[in-house]
Amino acid sequence: MDMNFNFEPVYPRHDLMVELSQVEMAMDSLSESDDTERGVLQPDLESRMNSLLEALDHLAI
Repeated sequence: MDMNFNFEPVYPRHDLMVELSQVEMAMDSLSESDDTERGVLQPDLESRMNSLLEALDHLAI
C-alpha cells in the first residue's frame, strides 16, 4: 500500500483560510472599538480580506 500522499497543494489553501478567519474575527471585534480606531483599522482589514479572497480564487483544487 502506497502511504505517500502529497499534502503540499493543500497547505496554501488552509493557510489562506486560517488567515481569512482571523481577519473576519478582527472585523467583528471592530464594533467594540471607538470610531477613530475603527476608521483606521477597517479599511486595512477590508483590503486584506479582499486580497485573501482573490488569492483563494486563484488556487486550483
